[in-house]
Amino acid sequence: MGGAPSAPFPLEVQGLTVHYGGRIGVERLSFRVAPGEIYGLLGSNGAGKSTTMKSIVGLLSPDAGTVRVFGLDPRVDGVEAKRRTGYVPETPLLFDALTPWEFLEFVSGVREIEPEAAARRVERYTEALQLTAELHQPIAVLSAGAKQKLLLVAALLHRPPLLVLDEPFHSLDPRSVRIGRELLRQHATEGRGAVLLSTHTMEVAERLCDRVAILDRGRLVGEGTVAALREANSGSLEQAFLRLTREEEGVRAAVRSLGSE
Repeated sequence: MGGAPSAPFPLEVQGLTVHYGGRIGVERLSFRVAPGEIYGLLGSNGAGKSTTMKSIVGLLSPDAGTVRVFGLDPRVDGVEAKRRTGYVPETPLLFDALTPWEFLEFVSGVREIEPEAAARRVERYTEALQLTAELHQPIAVLSAGAKQKLLLVAALLHRPPLLVLDEPFHSLDPRSVRIGRELLRQHATEGRGAVLLSTHTMEVAERLCDRVAILDRGRLVGEGTVAALREANSGSLEQAFLRLTREEEGVRAAVRSLGSE
């Protein structure tokens, strides 16, 4: 006597492989993100974090493997998968001639958000992130931090059940990082939404993520809760990262060379 079928995970990546010519973007990468979970991709520049995220949101076509967003293939069911996803890209993609207010109006229209609800959410998020003063200035004149805040608001606006955030706190001041962390934690816990974020900042991973995957040159070299990775690697996530990416001795050599004169 079988029970009801289980609901699909917000995100499942299985055997993901992406090559750029002869170079590995990601190789046989597998992980999944559960409801209510904040999952971090941790790695140095070029480790494959952005390649993974672009594949998840359908901007890249994998050479092998599968991506499923609530059971949907973004390459086949692109519109429906995008309805369920909020995305902050690695590089800001904004319309410089618009103001943040106009841009968020555009986003709310595309996302089919009722105007009054959209206005309330814009007010809530922009006040929390101290973006209100810039709402009616051209995006072209905004600071890098203000543009990053705008991208984060746009991703949250339709309250998607899955957030895919590529270095979401890049260029943000400490206050905004703290507020951003709280927004993501609320998103995950209150609505059982799921969050995938990339970072190369240990503090962000330690303070925010329930689990992390450590990537090195496109391959998964470690995965687990922050606590488990610390315990297995002398009590430090940084130590875990350096050991698993085989950078520990290189760091020591670089530090020794600084005092060689």
